[in-house]
Amino acid sequence: MSKRQLAMVMDLNKCIGCQTCTVACKTQWTNRNGREYMYWNNVETYPGAGYPKNWMELGGGFDAAGDLQPGVIPNLEADYGVPWDYNYESLKTSNSDHNSFQPHMSPTWGPNWDEDEGAGAFPLDNYFFYLPRICNHCTNPGCLSACPRDAIFKRDEDGVVLVDLDRCQGYRYCIAGCPYKKIYFNPKISKSEKCILCFPRIEQGLPPACAQQCVGRIRFVGFLDDLDSQVHKLVNVYKVAIPLRSDYGTQPNVYYVPPTESPAKFDAQGRIIEGSTRLPIEELEKLFGKEVHGAIKTLKDEMKKRKETGASELMDILIAYQHADMFRLDNHYYQEVAKAQKRTPLAPADTRYIAGKFTKAGGHH
Repeated sequence: MSKRQLAMVMDLNKCIGCQTCTVACKTQWTNRNGREYMYWNNVETYPGAGYPKNWMELGGGFDAAGDLQPGVIPNLEADYGVPWDYNYESLKTSNSDHNSFQPHMSPTWGPNWDEDEGAGAFPLDNYFFYLPRICNHCTNPGCLSACPRDAIFKRDEDGVVLVDLDRCQGYRYCIAGCPYKKIYFNPKISKSEKCILCFPRIEQGLPPACAQQCVGRIRFVGFLDDLDSQVHKLVNVYKVAIPLRSDYGTQPNVYYVPPTESPAKFDAQGRIIEGSTRLPIEELEKLFGKEVHGAIKTLKDEMKKRKETGASELMDILIAYQHADMFRLDNHYYQEVAKAQKRTPLAPADTRYIAGKFTKAGGHH
């Protein structure tokens, strides 16, 4: 158990599926060969097969007794899809008017392959929503328990789950053990790699790249034990942020505010069915468990309260008026950790978020 736990909350009511977070992550961390198919952050359309394909059916995690469950290692070609490129060079050099923009191979699957493909019958009751996913940096990681080399560990200072590449021998048991399938095998170096929650940025008081660049302001980052943090309030006080597939037994530390609003359904004559919603509660229960009912009730009660009285702390948090206030990352805490470990802390790379939990209201936009 780490001393503190860093966590992220994503508000699914605000995600527009723009993939800016995905591009930010790839730009930040795809710095060597073998990572072409790795999406440490990806945004899926739900319902859909996801990435890798049908990841929720590939096993891993723990049973009710706490025993690690067997899991399947996804197939690179069938479940991830072989990365492809396009014929940029030939288009630049060719004088033919008949050339067209084409992939260099015939793709069979890839990240967000099922973008915007929903369920239901259009236009009566069709629905979908976006589901961003990163490594959950679980309190009880299936990947850590599955690794026979002790190559996976949780940082004591913030609970971030990392892979020691010197110890990793590429057995891939970690991939089988992770029920979210957010660990990837790098075939070029024969090692497993994954989201590191941008810890070099975190240590400097900067949010992860995916959170920094999110245009919808859906991502809150902070420590669960920081009583003044938005993360603590959303998870522990208002209880509107709940983990994805907690039934896997890994105690994930990425939380989601479930989608609450959707268009009404129409009957066969095109008339609105009063009181109806297009989001099947059974689907939300599958993702977030029975707790989703309480979360949705609280959200709707607070929206009603805000409409009637003009006041709601919860709504103010979720609206996220101040971008900097979404991230309570105390740079001074990591400086003290470095001193205690007799390491020289690096100089801050950016001063905008150094204030961390000391950020005052009305700060930077």
